Amino acid sequence: MKVENSNLKYIKAKNRVEKLKGFYNHVVIYFIVNLIITGFKVSNNLDTWHGFINDLISIDVLSVWTVWGIVLVMHFVSLVFGQGWEERKIEDLMQKELAKKSKD
Repeated sequence: MKVENSNLKYIKAKNRVEKLKGFYNHVVIYFIVNLIITGFKVSNNLDTWHGFINDLISIDVLSVWTVWGIVLVMHFVSLVFGQGWEERKIEDLMQKELAKKSKD
């Protein structure tokens, strides 16, 4: 039982690390891609400071950051608050499997 418990803890930890890694990759890609998109959109109007600022705060640029930012926040919320439900479901399924094995 100790071996199964330590294996379960290892699997949970590995799963958690993979999810964190996925979130961190999402954050890095979010910034890199949005900075590239913003650079392309504002590069057309680098003549004046006023034109640059107008392009920088335009709806085209802000909408990309905002919409993807909302998706990123949802990813974070699912990572932080969705974990408890997932662990309970794994425990439940493992208990059912152990009960099934003990009957056999």
